[in-house]
Amino acid sequence: MRPIRGGAARGLRVLGAALAIIALGAAAPHGARAEHIKIGVLKTTGSGPAFIAVEKGYFAAAGLDAELTFFDSSQPVSVATASGSIDFGYTGFTGGFYSLAGQGALRVVAGGAREVPGVNYQPFIASNRGYAAGLRSVKDFAGHSVGLSQVGSPPHYTLGLLAAKYGFDLKNVRIVALQSIPNIRSAVIGDQVDSGMMPGNVAVPLIQSGNAKLLAWIGDETPYQLVGVFITAKTADERRDTVERFLGAIRKASRDYHDAFIGPDEKRKDGPNAAAILAILAKNTEQPPADAALALPYIDPEARLDVKDVLNQVAWYKAQGMLKPDVDGAAIIDRRYVIPLPEK
Repeated sequence: MRPIRGGAARGLRVLGAALAIIALGAAAPHGARAEHIKIGVLKTTGSGPAFIAVEKGYFAAAGLDAELTFFDSSQPVSVATASGSIDFGYTGFTGGFYSLAGQGALRVVAGGAREVPGVNYQPFIASNRGYAAGLRSVKDFAGHSVGLSQVGSPPHYTLGLLAAKYGFDLKNVRIVALQSIPNIRSAVIGDQVDSGMMPGNVAVPLIQSGNAKLLAWIGDETPYQLVGVFITAKTADERRDTVERFLGAIRKASRDYHDAFIGPDEKRKDGPNAAAILAILAKNTEQPPADAALALPYIDPEARLDVKDVLNQVAWYKAQGMLKPDVDGAAIIDRRYVIPLPEK
């Protein structure tokens, strides 16, 4: 066969270059036009999968230019999501969240961190004053003060579960809204409250230094769905492709987190990639790895949602007068996206 020369050869080279450009575009459809999204998180390990998905490029691979927006507590994340200032909320469920969701503004699309037995994440601790005054266990809250970030925060719901479990009247517990975890810490150290609840990386050093006493780890007392992913109803209905790409990245990161810190028996155990994942968490929570390791919650590898507990949370907030009676918990859970946790 005679070689191709001159114009024919040049034409083939041009055609080959054009085909290569087309092939590159087809191979990376999202690379050149990544969609910018904002994700509301806290600087806690409970937001771990969001940090992992950014650092390991899972969002980028899904065609998403993800920007993390940090908040001091969960409640403002719901407001920011509903207002459109951020696209995704990835934090704890609060009474304020359920109020907005009950009005049709927000929907749950995935689960996040859960409190479960055998995985120590958040404890209730007693200040030295509270302990001296008789607060020796989570059965003893009646007649004492408890520092929380806000009324209607996840720890408030936890107190409700403890009241039901141990038979004390929640009305006899004085809730002190302190707006942030650092404020709760300071109030416990300063004996301004009898108790507080906070992540283990904050609580454990207080216990070790003698500035507080451990009452109980929440997962061992009252397991519940702590964190979830939520979006506006408009986003859920009109940006389905974006939501599904986001959830795909979060689920991949959730699997990385789970395999790094949870063993085959679903209890706390370091896996081969624990050090690498812990470094990502430490970087994003701005704390040394040893401190971050003190507060590693359980995170489901598929980002499944404990639907039964979410419905119970809605019922509890209604009973406290924080939600209108006609709020439909089932309507808050968007079944197009949620993977339910199997009921036991």
